[in-house]
Amino acid sequence: MPRPEDIPPAPAPITGDDDAVLVEDIATPDEDSDVRHFKFRVSRKLSRRIDQYLVDRVPHLSRAGVQRLIDDGLVTVDGRTTKASYKLKAGETVTMVAPPEQVNEIVPEDIPLDIVYEDEHFLALNKQADLIIHPARGRWHGTLVNGLAHYGSKWSNVNGAWRPGILHRLDRNTTGIMLVAKSDEAHWRIARQFENRTIQKTYIAVCHGVPELLSDVINMPIGKDRYVREKQAVRKEENGGKPAVTRYEVQEILNPGQALPGSTGQSFTLTQSSHPSDRNFRAPPARFSFVKLWPKTGRTHQLRVHMTAVGHPMLGDTMYGGRIFEAEGFRFERQALHAFEISFVHPATLQTMTLSAPLPPDIRLLLERLESKESQNVSPAGT
Repeated sequence: MPRPEDIPPAPAPITGDDDAVLVEDIATPDEDSDVRHFKFRVSRKLSRRIDQYLVDRVPHLSRAGVQRLIDDGLVTVDGRTTKASYKLKAGETVTMVAPPEQVNEIVPEDIPLDIVYEDEHFLALNKQADLIIHPARGRWHGTLVNGLAHYGSKWSNVNGAWRPGILHRLDRNTTGIMLVAKSDEAHWRIARQFENRTIQKTYIAVCHGVPELLSDVINMPIGKDRYVREKQAVRKEENGGKPAVTRYEVQEILNPGQALPGSTGQSFTLTQSSHPSDRNFRAPPARFSFVKLWPKTGRTHQLRVHMTAVGHPMLGDTMYGGRIFEAEGFRFERQALHAFEISFVHPATLQTMTLSAPLPPDIRLLLERLESKESQNVSPAGT
């Protein structure tokens, strides 16, 4: 098992030298992708080729790896694709999308994996709740990556041994469909679709209350919360927010009866958690809605933040204003959010695929307790 001291620190900033200045180095420009974005501004004409130059600037990349990035159009000069033999001129700006530095091996652990689809190029799984994707913040075991290391040994190495095959992430307590690459080629082909936002993801959620507009687009930038490190918040772009767009559509209005937060004698109760920030939110409505969501961007906690911003936090999402649900011995205390479906182009056949993950048992039980004779199906035909 790797020790904390074995985990490499965050990459040190790449400083400028006599031929370039690092303008930008971002580890996760879009939270659904495992890449870093680099931007260099060249101060004088260079005698060496651009592939040699980038290897010197980003030492963890091989020359062959840089050439592949160039061939895939992930390196541009002043916004235009280039060739590996190109020699940079003074004043030009180079941008590059590259994988992060590789790290140590992971310890295999027998963690149950619900495989939805698998072939020689990738697999899709239905992630369970309370499962972190890869080691982070002092947690080095019990992650999906540990389970993948136990399940098989053929995974892409684009992100290094610490994150084998990982193409995108789901929050610890969000369930649902995920893709994992088995080869570097499959990884890059699918990752490029995430980067270009051509992959369509469909989520389903149970939210407090019923939005006034049963179908709408939420366009609010998201950035780090000013007060709580683990949280995100709607922030103006000039204050650090990044563009974030979500489309939602209410499928069913759920009317299980009335209850007050912490009340007794009702068919169910809604209570706060012990999370300090939970006290800052007003009590949500006792009605609920079953909602489909389509994120157009992939910011951290995007769907959770957006639904809270419009006054309808997800049930159980106490970090963002939701409440814990209890009824007849049943307790639901995580965000009621599930990645239901994903559509993408197969990395080898180039055919469009749509894969889905069935609802987990706890959300099915939750819906059973929320549905009543007064519930209304409001989804348009065909959705």
